[in-house]
Order: sequence, then C-alpha cells, then structure tokens
Amino acid sequence: MAATGFHTADELNALLPGTLPGLLGLVVTAHEPGRLDAALDVRPELLAPNGYLHAATVIGLADTACGLATRALLPEGSTGFTTVELKSNFLGTAREGRITTAATNVHAGRTTQVWDAVVTNAATGKTIALFRCTQSVLWPR
Repeated sequence: MAATGFHTADELNALLPGTLPGLLGLVVTAHEPGRLDAALDVRPELLAPNGYLHAATVIGLADTACGLATRALLPEGSTGFTTVELKSNFLGTAREGRITTAATNVHAGRTTQVWDAVVTNAATGKTIALFRCTQSVLWPR
C-alpha cells in the first residue's frame, strides 16, 4: 500500500470491492486524520457455526479501519505500512443488525503507528470488542 495521504470516506470505499473488506461488506462512514469510522451489516455468512458473530469478522472490521486510517498519517517519503501486531478483547457479540467501529490514532511515528478501535453493536450501543494494532511504516530500500 503506497503512502497516499488523506482520502475521503467515498475514496476509501472505492478501494474495497474485490478485497476481503469488500467481501465482509465493510463501509467507511467517516474519515479525518487520526480517526476513521466504519460499519458492516451482520449476515449469516459472517457468523461462526455456533450462530454468533465470528471473531474474524470483528477483527476484519477493526483492522481494516485502522489500516485505512494509517494511510493519512504516513510520514513523507514512506512507501506504505504493514500490520506487525494486533490484539483484541471480545466483550460481546451480535447475531444480526449492524456493528460499527471507531479507529483512533494513539501514536504516529516515523517507524510505527499504534491504533485503537472500539467495535460496537449499533442497535444496543454495547461494546463488542476492544482492538489495538501496531503498524510498521515502510521505507524505500
């Protein structure tokens, strides 16, 4: 992913078809430097065999929100980034409806960025997951 600077929510959404976030049905709802909001509608394909939201769906939403937001804060001259660490605490679930996330920047350095995301059940307002990831900033060799 090249260092491309700030994009509007519409521009970011245009990047998603044909990718995993596109398959999940993720939609960027707002973006400003240091914060990105996104959502997806829960459907049967995103559930685990036990009938509850699959953890990978939640992580896909949170990690994508953090990754897309990283692009706007990349240092001048960098070529992109890659996720080097992530962690999620699951506090709840959903079987239907919409889940949302708000990704916020905690640290934007020359070599790493750290992001937090809170995933929420849109209908109840309850937190489903707390997520944190570290992005390694890539530089030309």
